[in-house]
Amino acid sequence: MSTTHRVAVVGATGAVGEELRRQLDSRGFPLAGDPVFVASERSAGRRLPWKDREVEVQALGPDVFDDVDIALFSAGATRSREFAPIAVEAGAVVVDNSSAFRMDDEVPLVVSEVNPEDARTRPKGIIANPNCTTMVLMVPAKPLHDAFGLREMVATTYQAAGGSGQSGITELVEQARKLVDDVDRLRTEGLDAEAAVSPDNFSKAIAFNVLAHCGDFEDDRYTVEERKLVDESRKILSIASLKVSPTCVRVPVVVGHSIAARLTFRDEVSRAAAMQVLADAPGMVVEDGTGRDGEELAYPTPLGSAGRDEVVVGRIREDLGDPHSLNLFVSGDNLLKGAALNTVQLAELVAAERA
Repeated sequence: MSTTHRVAVVGATGAVGEELRRQLDSRGFPLAGDPVFVASERSAGRRLPWKDREVEVQALGPDVFDDVDIALFSAGATRSREFAPIAVEAGAVVVDNSSAFRMDDEVPLVVSEVNPEDARTRPKGIIANPNCTTMVLMVPAKPLHDAFGLREMVATTYQAAGGSGQSGITELVEQARKLVDDVDRLRTEGLDAEAAVSPDNFSKAIAFNVLAHCGDFEDDRYTVEERKLVDESRKILSIASLKVSPTCVRVPVVVGHSIAARLTFRDEVSRAAAMQVLADAPGMVVEDGTGRDGEELAYPTPLGSAGRDEVVVGRIREDLGDPHSLNLFVSGDNLLKGAALNTVQLAELVAAERA
């Protein structure tokens, strides 16, 4: 079988689509000819840069999947539900970045460093890319689970405005420009400052603020984002009984999701043992230093994770009240590992099968 593959990028003009294009190029994916760039009807005919030339965008429709081996979807759940089965019927393996198929029992939910073997079994011809926040946490959680037996997680997320796409980034920047010169109002008239901007992507002003609200609320007062963290963690780690207590928070950061997590294990766990496990884990780097006694001060930040392929883990410490628990802080680029990079890594797994 050929070692090159015809690839379609659905949603090629979006923020994640742009990163998908860059990852296919920078990682040297074994392409057969130019990729097929696909977007909505209004973007059809645009020309997007590819290497030293441009490739014309095609409108999303059944015909775009003719002769496509792998289709990378990042165009929202509605389009994925409609067109992913069509792409599979045309002969492609679909790697989907939306929420459409994540909890489908016949669709594997895969983080490339965590459960790559699951990608091989795909009855519907589809592999799902996890939620960007869940994905960041799973990279350190899996090796720790393998070593100590994960039982419970308390996870508080700090999710970037860019998690809502380019429009979320634009809203943050525009609000910041409007409010930045009015420090007195920010300091003494906060409700007026919140009311001075008109939120679109977010429920309240995101600039100079922290919002205890990510995703729509459900009947139990948890949000959809929080539910994803629960359900997807259980599926990726294959721990149906995993207890997860989530709180998802939106913060005024352009790119980079962070999670403060308390992980509770079957076995007792020490910082030293955890550090040894994490030092050898794929897809991540440990930045963990207090700055005391000549030690470098090092810990993850969302800004410091932007543009990095690796997830960054730090503030690793034993829990003060439970010898079975560990606390840590993790940051990762939600457009890279949280979306485009993992999507391309999953496509690489498919390509390796067919090589």
